[in-house]
Amino acid sequence: LPRPGQREVLDYTGGKMGISAVPGSGKTRTLAELAALLVAERIEDGQEVLVVTLVNSAVNNFKRRINQSVAARGLLPNFGYRVRTLHGLAHDIVRDRPGLVGLSEDFGIIDEREAAGVREDAVEAWLRSHPDSADPYLNPDLEGNRVEWVKRARWPVLVRDISAAFVKRAKDNNLGPDVLLERLAVLEAEGLASAGSPPLYLARMGAAIYADYQRSLAYRGVVDFDDLIRLALEALHRDPEYLARLQGRWPYILEDEAQDSSKVQERMLRLLSAEGGNWVRVGDANQAIYETFTN
Repeated sequence: LPRPGQREVLDYTGGKMGISAVPGSGKTRTLAELAALLVAERIEDGQEVLVVTLVNSAVNNFKRRINQSVAARGLLPNFGYRVRTLHGLAHDIVRDRPGLVGLSEDFGIIDEREAAGVREDAVEAWLRSHPDSADPYLNPDLEGNRVEWVKRARWPVLVRDISAAFVKRAKDNNLGPDVLLERLAVLEAEGLASAGSPPLYLARMGAAIYADYQRSLAYRGVVDFDDLIRLALEALHRDPEYLARLQGRWPYILEDEAQDSSKVQERMLRLLSAEGGNWVRVGDANQAIYETFTN
C-alpha cells in the first residue's frame, strides 16, 4: 500500500505540483503509478502523458513500471504515454520541424565526445592566433623555463576548461555567440572592464571560441545536445500553432530528477505545460549533479 506521502502524489488530478523526494522514497514507482492512473482516467484519444527524465537508463525503467501498472488495469501497454529524456524530447520537437530553426531535414547530432573534439580544435586555433594570451595572468616572479612550461602545459588546459564552461553556460542561458560578442562590445565601451587587466579578456576569449565552435558545427551540418534544447525552445516560440498542438498532445507532464534540469530545459517544459497546465516536478536538492534545485 502507498505511504501517506505517496498517496498525496497519487491523488493528484491536475495543476502544478512540486515533490521533494529523498533516496529510498519510492519516487520512480510512485511517479510511474501516477502516469498509469492519468492514462486510465484523465487523457483522451490522441493524447499522451509525457514523462521526462534525466538519463536513458531511466527511460526503460519507467516504461517497464508504467506498462505493469496499465496492464493491471486491463489497458494496452505502450499506449497513452511517452517517456523521454529531456534531450530526447527536444530532439522530437526539432526533428518534427527542423526548418523552423534553420536546420536541414537530414541534420545530425554529435555526442559529447565528438563535441569536445570540435571544441578542442577551436581552442587550439585560438591559442595559435593568441600566442601571448597567458602573459597578463602570469606571476611576475616566474622565471625562464618555468614561464615557458606554464604557457605550454598549464595555460592550454585552463583555456580548454574555461571555454567548455563558457559554452555550456551560454547555451543554458540561450545566448548565441553573436549576442554575447555584441554585449561584450557594449560593456567595454561603457568602461566596465576591470582596472589593470585586458578588457573582459576571458569573456571575449570564451565568446570567440564559442563562435568558432558553432561555425564548425554548422559546417558539418550537426548540432550538439545543448543546441537541441535551445533550438527546441526556439521552435516552440516561432510557431504558436505547433506549440498549441504539442500542448494538446501532452496535457500532463511528469518530470523526474528535476533538480538537474537546466534553466533552458525548465523553460521548455514550462512552455509545453502552458498557463494553468498540468506539470509535476519531482526532485531532491541533495542529489543535484548538474544544477541546483533553486531554478
